[in-house]
Amino acid sequence: MSQFIKIIIRLSIILFIPAISFSQSTFLPEGSKSEHFLERMEILLQTNPDLNIETIKPLSRKIAVGVAELSDSLHKFYPYDYYYRLSKIDQYNLNDLLMNNIEWVHGNTDSFLSKKSLLKTFYKHKANFYEVNEKDFFLAIDPVIQQTQSIESGNSERVFLNSKGLTMRGMIAGKLGFSALLTDNQERGPTYFQDRVANSGFKAVPGFGYYKSFKKTAFDYFENRASIYFNAWKYFDFQFGYDKNFIGNGYRSLFLSDYSAPYLFLKFNTRIWKLNYQNIYMELVNQHATGDYKYPKKYAVIHHLSVNVTPSINLGLYENVMFSRADHYDFSYLNPVIFLVSAQQQNGSPDKTTVGFDFKANIGHAVQFYGQILINEFITNQVLHYGRGFWANKQGLQLGLKYINAFDVKNLDFQIEGNIVRPFTYSHNDTVSNYSNYNQPMAHPLGANFDELIVIGRYQPSPKWNIEGKLIYYRQGIDSAGQNYGSNIFLNYETRSAGDYGYKIGSGNLANCINMSANVSYEIKENLYIDASAQYRYYAVKYMHSPTSVVNSSGLFTLGVRLNIFRRQYDY
Repeated sequence: MSQFIKIIIRLSIILFIPAISFSQSTFLPEGSKSEHFLERMEILLQTNPDLNIETIKPLSRKIAVGVAELSDSLHKFYPYDYYYRLSKIDQYNLNDLLMNNIEWVHGNTDSFLSKKSLLKTFYKHKANFYEVNEKDFFLAIDPVIQQTQSIESGNSERVFLNSKGLTMRGMIAGKLGFSALLTDNQERGPTYFQDRVANSGFKAVPGFGYYKSFKKTAFDYFENRASIYFNAWKYFDFQFGYDKNFIGNGYRSLFLSDYSAPYLFLKFNTRIWKLNYQNIYMELVNQHATGDYKYPKKYAVIHHLSVNVTPSINLGLYENVMFSRADHYDFSYLNPVIFLVSAQQQNGSPDKTTVGFDFKANIGHAVQFYGQILINEFITNQVLHYGRGFWANKQGLQLGLKYINAFDVKNLDFQIEGNIVRPFTYSHNDTVSNYSNYNQPMAHPLGANFDELIVIGRYQPSPKWNIEGKLIYYRQGIDSAGQNYGSNIFLNYETRSAGDYGYKIGSGNLANCINMSANVSYEIKENLYIDASAQYRYYAVKYMHSPTSVVNSSGLFTLGVRLNIFRRQYDY
């Protein structure tokens, strides 16, 4: 058993388990269909403290149900108030959220009953295949299926995804929660997805990790996630699990995204007054080469403080340290309140630290502005002379806008987001402490040295139909022939290619990418969807010493069916 796991078990037993006294909720799953509805409610209500303070995802099911019930009550008490007026589709989505989180619903749930159960045992309620809801025990078990078939232009091989498994969640005596997702997957993604795996030179499928070859050019892998949850002393929540987390209000995150493989972590969350403070202690997989052996481990600690400075404006402070020790776990980073940069300096500055700020502001019950600022190094003199392109100017910036019920069209929503990350931002002076897990970036999937524009349109014309259009454009400087221009976060930044100056966004070989997609989903029955999508990707690289560009473009047409799982996307 690793040192990290021993530490976590001891802390849990000694400090927290004896103090369990309040009910503990599981969390909404990644890609939950309720996420966008809750984003709409956050903007529409404008001043809801529970939603405004939430920057780290996933969101607690208990809080989600509380927000839904509040939205419903305001809608009924103030039926003529424009700001609290829910469309018929919003009301449908609200009821759907309650149905899928029935263990936290306070009102009557008879409307969630199936007209006819299966063998009087299965699908008693519309949302859950098998459910037990007794006084001191709740359990829900559901099958997970995703089957997609795609045609890619210029590719004679079949592009497909075959996923099957189950998901479960439960609660014991209202005090201990648990959840799990187990799937077996076979996947052959589009050509550029396969290139991403092959060119990395490592055994890692984006978003998952370890795989075995399947039909020569496809991948076979498991996805296993599981957590336990408990609450202590009213204001403190704990999660110990193997899963993913996300920090931010945007489509991407410069702090922590759900792009990499799941990882082992212990998460403490303190919510009191207008504050939400979260500590995440992680055990990660370091860079490793192809082969079956014991993969090296490294560790990360994240602190994030979120504050509702006004009823409609939230500010956040983020810090992180990434480290590895050959013979011990560094206990100086266990302190939940100390500034990690200070602790790292006291250790001799051997580790990777970053700090950041985030914000969001709800305006006019229709718009939300949000953003992140990430700082790895900030040398004032060099920043003031930004044009020099000093290599140690390692920062990132995100700015975004969400606009709901656009142009007075109910349930037509738009999101525009820009991301900029300078070269070397997530790199370190070794191959251990870069900001990665299982050979994948833990923040933005592109790594560094890029700027990106994302435009998303979502429209729900009726309760069962969802339409989404997405445009992603990015420009990135990439490395070539052993030259390091800062895009590859796994390279030691001391191997940079052009000295100390001259590093700008796009330095190196310049890649331009346009990724456009459209998807239409129809919900046949509760949580059972048919998806039809079309995607076009244009990718061109202009090499530094060549007058021409190398262009690769492809179209992808997909038809799929899924049950109780989010839609797999290739959006990079």
